Amino acid sequence: MTDMKLYHTSNLELKNPDVNYGRRNADFGGGFYLSDNPEFSQKWASDQKSIVNEYTLDLTGLAVKRFSLDAEWFKYISQNRAGFPDAYGDTDVIIGPIANDTLYDTYGIITSGLVSSEDSLKLLSVGKRYVQLNIKTEKAAAQLRWEGAKQLSTEEIAASQNALRAEEKEFREAFWSALSELDNFAEIEAILS
Repeated sequence: MTDMKLYHTSNLELKNPDVNYGRRNADFGGGFYLSDNPEFSQKWASDQKSIVNEYTLDLTGLAVKRFSLDAEWFKYISQNRAGFPDAYGDTDVIIGPIANDTLYDTYGIITSGLVSSEDSLKLLSVGKRYVQLNIKTEKAAAQLRWEGAKQLSTEEIAASQNALRAEEKEFREAFWSALSELDNFAEIEAILS
């Protein structure tokens, strides 16, 4: 299958998204971020006007890098967050897991230097898994077709925010449990106290 149905929540209808607009220090570098999961996309809804844009991306002829939740993925997002040159800057599309600290509060521990890369990856593995897709090039943007948009009602926004809060609660419990299994937990706990 070469077509992907994708979603992006914004306060605007984005018929022609700008791949040069996104932050360079985001997990998958600069570009336009989407999800293949409309419910996940709605987690970015705010109290203000929120619109879920729907797209179809034709992957034919595009250079696609797929990541799994592993050391290669962790190294890539760590380097991008630190502002290093994007190792996959010329790749048309990046697909992979979204880091859970993008969605949930991890108390800054993952990027604090208090835990090793291996332990950071363990902590980033906690919780639900969502996939993100980043369109990085004009070539890929030309193959992204806007299908329409739906403005979320106040009730839908509230439901999305409530769902995210419930996930956050579950995540914190699982995160704390995983954190307590680390060798230097006592040191981390002392710092957090």
